[in-house]
Amino acid sequence: MKRFLWTGLALLAACTGSNGSAESSQDAQTAVPAFNADSAYAYLVRQVGFGPRVANTTGHQQQLAWMVDFLKTRADTVYTQPFTHITDEGEELQMANVIARFNPQSDTRVLLLAHWDTRPTADEDPDPVKRKQPIPGANDGASGVAVLLELANVLKNHSAPIGVDLLFTDGEDYGPHSANMYLGATHFAANLPPGYKPLYGILLDMIGDRNPVFPQEGNSVDMAPEVVQRVWRTARDLGLERIFPLENGGYITDDHIPLNRAGIRTIDIIDFDRTHWHKSTDNVENTSPRGLDAVGRVLTTLIYRGG
Repeated sequence: MKRFLWTGLALLAACTGSNGSAESSQDAQTAVPAFNADSAYAYLVRQVGFGPRVANTTGHQQQLAWMVDFLKTRADTVYTQPFTHITDEGEELQMANVIARFNPQSDTRVLLLAHWDTRPTADEDPDPVKRKQPIPGANDGASGVAVLLELANVLKNHSAPIGVDLLFTDGEDYGPHSANMYLGATHFAANLPPGYKPLYGILLDMIGDRNPVFPQEGNSVDMAPEVVQRVWRTARDLGLERIFPLENGGYITDDHIPLNRAGIRTIDIIDFDRTHWHKSTDNVENTSPRGLDAVGRVLTTLIYRGG
């Protein structure tokens, strides 16, 4: 999934801004519901249990049905966006985005998204035999979805002051090149609800590493610097500056690019560690709840502070 372009680490002074208030860390968390990282992690494990979530496979169909049923008992509105993609080899892939809306009557909204599909080939694996096999997708796929699913629990149990849309994109990671990637986000961007203008979007990707670190991604800083500032400032307020360092990790092409092109200012929270990226070792054993906890706390705080 995604294309990495590396740069040297550098302090992003432009994104260290303060909101000028004397709000303490304790005050910042007032009335913000708790985020249950253990529950989120259980959803990560559940997804991997379906097997690879590659289009036209049983695992893909099972996860789609499970997610839709899960969200229908929690969100105000849930719908799918089915679409078909024809690969370069002429294979017809049946895919679907899933959208869950909370507080749909609110004009003030945020969009949170993650891809739920997994890579059909472990093309970065050192074992040439395993390169032809699909990845388990514990971090690259299941981790971001796990946080969104636990947020659905929070939003069901605690009325939010703003509207929240959870977008689960399909076809981000099919590959092997960009013509067969970012498919669900591109489809969503081309088929937005009429008049849809969220305050911003936040993409979650590869956030389940055992030692999570989320430097600021270059395209996010260039395209939506105020959103980067908002997220990293919130992380600092929560004492999470070691996990969200004020450093530039490099440029990544990911699902946030088509959304930015459609006018939705969207950033990517992503771990740049590629130890298990596109490999057979992207399994449950190489993940932990730590990153899910950090990201979930930041997003929950943003939502219940009013965006």
